[in-house]
Amino acid sequence: MSLSSVLNKLHGQPPTYDKKSQYKMGRTLGAGTYGIVREASGPTGKVAVKIILKKNVKGNEQMVYDELALLRQLHHPHIVSFRDWFESRDKYYIVTQLATGGELFDRICEYGKFTEKDASQVVRQVLDAVNYLHNNNIVHRDLKPENLLYLTPDANSSLVLADFGIAKMLVSSDEMLNTMAGSFGYAAPEVMLKKGHGKAVDMWSLGVITYTLLCGYSPFRSESLPDLIDECSKGGVIFHERYWKEVSKDAKLFISGLLQPRPEDRPTSQEALRHTWLIGETATDYDVLPEIKSYMAKARLRRGIEMVKLANRIEALKMRADDPEEDLPDTGKAATEGAGSAGGKPSTGGGARRLSRAARSAIFREVVLAKVRELKDEEAERVAERTLTERSKK
Repeated sequence: MSLSSVLNKLHGQPPTYDKKSQYKMGRTLGAGTYGIVREASGPTGKVAVKIILKKNVKGNEQMVYDELALLRQLHHPHIVSFRDWFESRDKYYIVTQLATGGELFDRICEYGKFTEKDASQVVRQVLDAVNYLHNNNIVHRDLKPENLLYLTPDANSSLVLADFGIAKMLVSSDEMLNTMAGSFGYAAPEVMLKKGHGKAVDMWSLGVITYTLLCGYSPFRSESLPDLIDECSKGGVIFHERYWKEVSKDAKLFISGLLQPRPEDRPTSQEALRHTWLIGETATDYDVLPEIKSYMAKARLRRGIEMVKLANRIEALKMRADDPEEDLPDTGKAATEGAGSAGGKPSTGGGARRLSRAARSAIFREVVLAKVRELKDEEAERVAERTLTERSKK
């Protein structure tokens, strides 16, 4: 046993803590409910390290071990790969492949042109990954553009699916899950209604992504949970003529099939892969890049807000950590590093240091308004919960 191992043992550190010395932590890539993601240099080069505070998962430690078990068995070119894991007295560390090519929409904005045909091939790559998961009885449950990353900055880089924090391995292919999961605007109606859900939720989320990819806005734009549930449950996706007239009929049919309110009416991943639109023969050369750039322009202020939220989130996490060490960085530094994705590319815009006073004021105003909306949403969710409970009693 090495001297460092002896010292670590004396300090009450778990056996795997020895591995920590192999990793030099770099910039912050993101922050979530349970911890943060940082870039790091390790024995195999640059990696992403998800750092989870044990305090935050007390009583639910199994969710960390479930994520580890799941990541270890995934081997697919369009899924971010597992590298290593270790723990300290108060933190878990999950080491994965670092995707440095940026998020899907950020990367597309760098292109000179992005056609419907290009979009169909992007969707095919994502669906390949989803099909692999479903064939292994795994549901991702959080498909959204932020979790779709390019592996490298290379023009021919593969797209990879990341963030398996709420993914679930099913006991059987028809097992139903009942916990709330997913992100607002991408979650399927059965998730929001707490009816029990399975693999079909990923197909719904893919439908929302595909729609947004082709027109630059979401098919569902309600700002409260009850309204969103109502909008998603009605069925019948609207393809506004102004933005969709140049898009192929097959693309619309593909999306309409995925965005069926009843999960049993949606195609399986295997069936969707056989769709004519994904083969690319009917997808047009219509350039959808202007719409995507417009979508990203609206997202820039949200990025600034996320930087502020990231700094606040890290500060809150530091308050909860027994041993902050160097894992939870200085919040001022974190804000200027940029709240990029777990893939490793910081947000465009250069971070808080380059924001003007007017921009900072706008961000502050938006953060306050976002908090007000959040409180309203919480109240709306409570109302929705009561309504659903009353309906179930009838």
